[in-house]
Amino acid sequence: MSICYEYGVFRQVTHNNVQKEEPDLWMDLADCWLSENHDESEVVMVGDKTILAIPHDMYVTGYDNWGINNLRLWEATSPKIIDMELFSRGKYLESMEDRHHIEVISKILYPEDAHLEGKILRLSQQYFFVSASMKSMARKHYAKYGTLSNLHEKVIVHVNDTHPSLVVPELMRILMDEYDLDWDYSFDMIKKMVTYTNHTIMPEALEKWEITMFNSLLPRIGEIIAGIDERFRRRISKYYRDQIIDEGIYIINNGYIHMANMMVLCSGKVNGVSSLHADIVKNQLFKSFSQIFPAKFTGVTNGISYRRWLCQANAPLTRMISELIGTGFLKDAELLSDLLPYQDNESVLTMLSEIKRGNKLRLIEYIKNNNDITVNPDSIFTVQAKRLHEYKRQLLNVFHIIDLYLTLKDNPNAPIHPRTFIFSAKAASGYYIAKQIISLILNLGSLINNDKDVKDILKVVFLENYSVSLSEILIPAVEISEQISLAGKEASGTGNMKMMINGAVTLGTLDGANVEIKEKVGDDNIFIFGMKAEEAEALSKSGSYNPLTAFLEDKDLSRILEFISTGINGVFFNDLLTSMTTGFNGPADQYFITKDFQSYKATEKMAEETYKDILKWNKMSLINIGNAGFFSADRSVKEYYKNIWNGPNL
Repeated sequence: MSICYEYGVFRQVTHNNVQKEEPDLWMDLADCWLSENHDESEVVMVGDKTILAIPHDMYVTGYDNWGINNLRLWEATSPKIIDMELFSRGKYLESMEDRHHIEVISKILYPEDAHLEGKILRLSQQYFFVSASMKSMARKHYAKYGTLSNLHEKVIVHVNDTHPSLVVPELMRILMDEYDLDWDYSFDMIKKMVTYTNHTIMPEALEKWEITMFNSLLPRIGEIIAGIDERFRRRISKYYRDQIIDEGIYIINNGYIHMANMMVLCSGKVNGVSSLHADIVKNQLFKSFSQIFPAKFTGVTNGISYRRWLCQANAPLTRMISELIGTGFLKDAELLSDLLPYQDNESVLTMLSEIKRGNKLRLIEYIKNNNDITVNPDSIFTVQAKRLHEYKRQLLNVFHIIDLYLTLKDNPNAPIHPRTFIFSAKAASGYYIAKQIISLILNLGSLINNDKDVKDILKVVFLENYSVSLSEILIPAVEISEQISLAGKEASGTGNMKMMINGAVTLGTLDGANVEIKEKVGDDNIFIFGMKAEEAEALSKSGSYNPLTAFLEDKDLSRILEFISTGINGVFFNDLLTSMTTGFNGPADQYFITKDFQSYKATEKMAEETYKDILKWNKMSLINIGNAGFFSADRSVKEYYKNIWNGPNL
């Protein structure tokens, strides 16, 4: 369940090599995929406002079966259309004001929350859809069984990341205030029926709310959270006895409510989304909790809907696979392993190469039509397509491109295989440094793409407004999949899986699901560089790394720094350089781009040299496809069902 948003986060456009945000109308096809159901509306109280939650149901069919799931999306509106008293007094705008304040709740996905108003709106959104969903669930259950005492035997509520964590206190409120169950019974029931997946260790996603603001908007929920925290404090003091208690374990601490702590405490299972991430969640992020509740923690690696990302997005490859191994893989992705015996079949590898080229030509046409850039189809398509965040290290990619460019400027005949570097990424509207990185990419691309000295050897393309439709064109054309986040920061990633199943070869760190991709394909069919997660964590904690020294002592980094500092297309990136050298609103180069640069550069060169042996490259590509079945969402859901939701054997 979620919110029936009228607008997405934003539609990205680039103007004068800068990201701009425009409205992204999600309802431009009206509600043709949605079924509005007024009979199941719920009333939600947020502060002093009465909100009518109207359900819109999206029916999601299974593949080649009779299964249909219902995705319920809630629209916020006011039960009072207009204040007639105000209207009759000529106060026309004021008469509609209350309705507009309510309807903004379901207007825009992820509103900017750098200010108080944004925080209040985000909290209102989260409580609105959680309350409507839990009230609907409780009402339907009671209508069927005449009691909620068996709710935990019939229902699992899975909290997918920290945003819906208000499920816990809202369920407590419903069970106690609306159905007269006592505290202990209600809390025990919730621990049996609520499970939690953490999707990132980044602090901004581990939500915490300033307690005064929270209680002014949701006073009863604040009381319940305080009660949970108070009982936990009494319990923990007995557990630790005379030991020093880790204050970070509490739900309410230093004037803030820590929602992730509440979810760990109140969930039956706490899940990480890759083997590495599950280990970090247990042994770093929630270490104190795992010492008390070790059985809570588990891990289920993410999966992708491969029928979209392979079968729909890449029909030529799907046909080739079907001709070679039959169509059984359409229902069981693990059967893709039947491709592996063809890894030395030259005719199959040639066919795979031709399919990839066809997908590259389709993308080339898109780039020409949308970016007016002519791309060499014989170049290596190197793609980094994901949210723009410093930890994902698009800047490391940029540093390498600058290094190649400067090499070609010094020697136009340098032995560099033609490369096309493709980026697609949105930066959060209030994320200044991320938007600076996008501007750097755009300006660098403008410079390189118009420099006759590099001709067709080097191109840089930024595809604006990354979306599902765009990625269905982009992903089948990828040859090198850039998955270069600082090890230990990316929980899993799914773009790496989508590119892998389309025959891309991963170049990345041992981070997130890259670890498991490496295990599946073997060392010879992936390009790994950089620090391991434990090394990066130790270096971060030591505080001893000085990136400025790296810039001064490494001649490659020195000339990259000098190149950027003199401006690109007359645009200067002083704050970005400050963030890398001495620090800008935080430690300098906190994601260790300079530390991993030489390892990254050497690995990029290794990938480039490998690509020159086209049969070897296509063998690597086929081995990646043949081992991608593990990363199907079918497998993920089965593991959730068995290991997290304790489902009966089917």
